[in-house]
Amino acid sequence: MPDVGIEAMNVYAGTACVDVRALARHRQLDLARFDNLLMLEKTVALPNEDPVTFAVNAARPLVDALSPQEKDRIEMVITCTESSFDFGKSLSTYVHQLLGLNRNCRLFELKNACYSGVAGLQMAVNFILAQTSPGARVLVVATDISRFLMDEDTHDQDWSFAEPSGGAGAVAMLVGEDPQVYRIDVGANGYYGYEVMDTCRPSADSEAGDADLSLLSYLDCCENAYLEYRKRVPQADYASSFQYLAFHTPFGGMIKGAHRSLMRKLAPAASAEIELDFNRRVAPGLDYCQRVGNTMGAAAMVSLASTIANGRFDTPQRVGCFSYGSGCCSEFFSGVATSAGQARLRTMDIGRRLDQRYRLSMAEYEEILSGGGVVRFGTRNATLAERYMPATTDGPGATLFLRRIENYHREYAWMA
Repeated sequence: MPDVGIEAMNVYAGTACVDVRALARHRQLDLARFDNLLMLEKTVALPNEDPVTFAVNAARPLVDALSPQEKDRIEMVITCTESSFDFGKSLSTYVHQLLGLNRNCRLFELKNACYSGVAGLQMAVNFILAQTSPGARVLVVATDISRFLMDEDTHDQDWSFAEPSGGAGAVAMLVGEDPQVYRIDVGANGYYGYEVMDTCRPSADSEAGDADLSLLSYLDCCENAYLEYRKRVPQADYASSFQYLAFHTPFGGMIKGAHRSLMRKLAPAASAEIELDFNRRVAPGLDYCQRVGNTMGAAAMVSLASTIANGRFDTPQRVGCFSYGSGCCSEFFSGVATSAGQARLRTMDIGRRLDQRYRLSMAEYEEILSGGGVVRFGTRNATLAERYMPATTDGPGATLFLRRIENYHREYAWMA
């Protein structure tokens, strides 16, 4: 059986962000309660940014690093999203075209709330393990945006603490037989799912749900997915088998609660010990998440990337990963990361790119919320204003933006 996992990985979190504490003050939220979110910033998707621009900007550095022969061995592109803008046409077709990939390639899209990114990763892993095309690679891109648009239909909506945590971003993963970044523990998976109406998108531009029910479902799935993992890996111990833990992260406080619950039930451990364990094993995976916000289908993989980039890997370390998607489906799985994989991931300069985002003022943020320039689902024709495209610092043609929509077809441009 070949090794399999993530050969290369990148996180792209857009060009603009907002300070969420400033946003909480602006909304006159209870700051004591807000502190429990463990949030710092969130990416704001500009009108010229959509799931395709996020996906391509995440994937391009990975593809550009390949030789022509290696690039031609990408035989599958899977886009994972709950933010699609067409009921039929897959985002993967745009991603494939804009990256200049070989046409002898499977292109399709997965939608399964916040579980979609891990669903795509596991589908890619199983394609590689099947060895139907030895040496092939799969490009998996989880890409999602959350837009809070203020208009006549939503101006009375209570966004409360969902608005500060709703972000945007994409994670691109090259999956193959040389898993330098994250080698999957084959067969070490625990799944758990059932029907629950915790959160949903009943229309293309809106979200609904029950926040309390979502939290309870998340906690239930976290425990039971891990217990199923332990059935398949009987020697597994939550407190000692994983040097690091990465979680699907709507907001950091939710993860702290989930980890505390598992430690009390499975370790068991006292409060002081749990706090130390959280800071050692979980906190490295929250660094990017606290700065990007909830990226839905990409969120678990953002946490994994943050863990690998910020942890200590003097020796190979096992990282447990939990993914949850509302509705619901969840999975706990594991893999191994090394110092070489950390070095490769760090070449993506994810932290620096987060630092370079344009920080929106509250007035600028409110203008975007008012729908200024944002195209809705089903828009047939539109030309996007360049004033929403902040200058990037990565050289000419470095960043992809949406330019216009003509007869439903989206046209993009590389901008400096």
